[in-house]
Amino acid sequence: MVIASAMGLAVIRLRHSGQTSSHGQFTMLKAYEIEHGRIVHREGLGEISGRHAWIDLLNPTPEEDRAAEELLGISIPTRAEMREIEASNRLYVEQGSFIMTGIVAHSIDGGAPQFSAVTFILAGKTVLTLRYIEPKAFPLFMQRVEKGDAAVDTAISVLVGLLESLVQRMADLIEHIQDEVNRIGSAAFEIKGGQQTRTRRLDVALKSIGRLGETTSRAEESVTSLDRLLLFLAQAMKDRKEEQRDVARVKTVHRDIRSLTEHLRFLTDRITFLLDAVLGMIANEQNQIIKLFSVMAVMLMPPTLVASIYGMNFKHMPELDWVLGYPMALLLMLVAALVPYIYFRRKGWL
Repeated sequence: MVIASAMGLAVIRLRHSGQTSSHGQFTMLKAYEIEHGRIVHREGLGEISGRHAWIDLLNPTPEEDRAAEELLGISIPTRAEMREIEASNRLYVEQGSFIMTGIVAHSIDGGAPQFSAVTFILAGKTVLTLRYIEPKAFPLFMQRVEKGDAAVDTAISVLVGLLESLVQRMADLIEHIQDEVNRIGSAAFEIKGGQQTRTRRLDVALKSIGRLGETTSRAEESVTSLDRLLLFLAQAMKDRKEEQRDVARVKTVHRDIRSLTEHLRFLTDRITFLLDAVLGMIANEQNQIIKLFSVMAVMLMPPTLVASIYGMNFKHMPELDWVLGYPMALLLMLVAALVPYIYFRRKGWL
């Protein structure tokens, strides 16, 4: 691979790869040029020239990593470095290039959402994306460009367009979380049936709330990372003296991500409320069972006392010689049980 790069034009000879790595992951290096507001994909061996280019690395091989590093003149973060939580390791400047890593949601449709790190590098007039996942936001961005819904004429416009798509997908995830919260809330407060049915459904609701709470907390982490990334990007664009139009787009995306943050906090409060409510209902069900056992124990105490008295082995017990002594003892035990039962019913304890 031969690479020639300067401060101005970039003439790149890149190898397009679509193969499987030794780890079983699909690897791909794609390079794009911007021509007349369109993104043109270059495949195979050949020169790619232009002032504005986007290079997309998906599960890159070591050779592709080295080629990108030579092109940009910087060290590309490793997969382990992309997972680090320090802001200084996710957002920093190296040799005039702005390196930004954010947590991105993917696999949103039809399953449990996943969250992985994606790195965006803005170096001169080139944007490089480094990822080990295939979020739907990337092909959605390409579709928007093809339809003319996303204007691209510079590398920074490509970066902003990708971030817009990522925020849009995050909004879709939050809407899904909200629908689940509404569904679980309605189901939890309208549970009917017997004891076993209620217990089983409350257990299902509790597990669903737990999974939803985990997804919401991960989504909040993702939104926070994107919020910081956009703040860093806004400052980078200010330092680079980018066009006001692109700066305005970044501000709009940042406002959107802030609104998503507020909505996630609202959903977190609702999930916490649902969790407390379901736990309260489970505790109430358990209390009902304990109350039943307690009442039964109190009701059986007087009959037990009567039976204990007439089970004594004293020689002089006149009742033992009565013809109606046994029925009388049974009646006495029954009355001794009914009196506390009627009393509890009148008090509303049963």
